[in-house]
Amino acid sequence: MTGEVRAAEAAGEAAGCGVVRVVLRHEGRLNAMSRGMWRALRAVFEDIQRSATVRCVLIEGEGEAFCAGGDISEYPAFRFHPDSLRDFHENDVWGGLGAMLACDVPIVARIAGACMGAGVEIASCCDVRIAAASARFGAPIARLGFPMAPREAALVAGAVGEVTARQMLLEAATFNAHEMAQRGFLSQVVEPGLLEAQALGSALRIAALAPGAARLNKQTLRALQASKWSPAPVHQAQAAIDPVANDPYAYADSAEHREGIAAFLAKRPPVF
Repeated sequence: MTGEVRAAEAAGEAAGCGVVRVVLRHEGRLNAMSRGMWRALRAVFEDIQRSATVRCVLIEGEGEAFCAGGDISEYPAFRFHPDSLRDFHENDVWGGLGAMLACDVPIVARIAGACMGAGVEIASCCDVRIAAASARFGAPIARLGFPMAPREAALVAGAVGEVTARQMLLEAATFNAHEMAQRGFLSQVVEPGLLEAQALGSALRIAALAPGAARLNKQTLRALQASKWSPAPVHQAQAAIDPVANDPYAYADSAEHREGIAAFLAKRPPVF
């Protein structure tokens, strides 16, 4: 069993609302990410990015954990040679994380139990992070004798904050959900029995709003983040190809924009 990442339209009250559930599943390993799961994560989010009907993604782990890290049982096969190690991090891992970061559809993380290493990296790619009070967070890979790959470290530090990232990586420190909320990583912490309702509620609220505006907001925030960390020539190159950076007001005559304003003025719910 090498685990899987599966996506399906949300059922029940979310059926037909444009919410897709993405589930990390690796039975017996607390949903630890195998190489195959990283590749599947990339394929899933590339498909979501191409979809015209998905309005929000709800990502979660199966069972009592979000994701406990990487599948260490695979590591001896590739970690001890620079070329194969580079291929793992730059193609498998960053392929999955990069596809999440490039996805214009809002992503809500439903975090229960262990959220370690790879789990923190995946959660760092999400827009809204809601956790059970019993969840635990960290990246204690120093105990395994290796550092976090550079792009992954930059991603995590940007999401959890540099102070927290240094503690995770240098002390192998772990944190509870309330601590991570205080440090700005989590949007909300709830009792375990309320986690499903709160996470799904967030996804449904997002899905009920203007989907085009949500995608444009994500593009803008991504461009701002890139400009914060990238050299000036990279900003300029990005601006040349990024429609939001190049013309942030091109949505002016869109049907969605007109409907939102018209509905407000008519004192009726908008139909997006």
